[in-house]
Amino acid sequence: MVAERKRYKAVIANRSYTIIGNKSSQHMNLVTKLVNEQLSEIKMISPQINDEQAAILLAVNAVSDQVDKQAEVLRLQKEVQELREKTVRIVELENRVKRIEAIESEARKYLAEQGQTDVKIKNHVHAQQILNEARKEQIKQKTSLDRKD
Repeated sequence: MVAERKRYKAVIANRSYTIIGNKSSQHMNLVTKLVNEQLSEIKMISPQINDEQAAILLAVNAVSDQVDKQAEVLRLQKEVQELREKTVRIVELENRVKRIEAIESEARKYLAEQGQTDVKIKNHVHAQQILNEARKEQIKQKTSLDRKD
């Protein structure tokens, strides 16, 4: 959707201008006020310069600020991207921890069913080994039952 273009009458350095754009009147009032304040400040610092020179200095200052702000925006966008990547990594790690906890829980449950509550699970690799051995045992039992049939 194209923004509606508006006419705004501004008085800058005692001269009237008609500005056409899509900003609100409140925005343009603020911009006009700031431009007049900055022009006055420039003329106070350098009273010998004329309105045109003051306007050029103001434009140079404004563009310089814009370049600085754009650099800051780019830096922040990069930081946001890095934070997104870190967030993805954190979620991946949280999912791994949940899988490890599930493996360890399943191994503890199996050991409890076997009456081996005194066996301590050292780490997730040990837990997986316990489950692997349990599954091998289940396969052996199933195979021996199938052979009997």
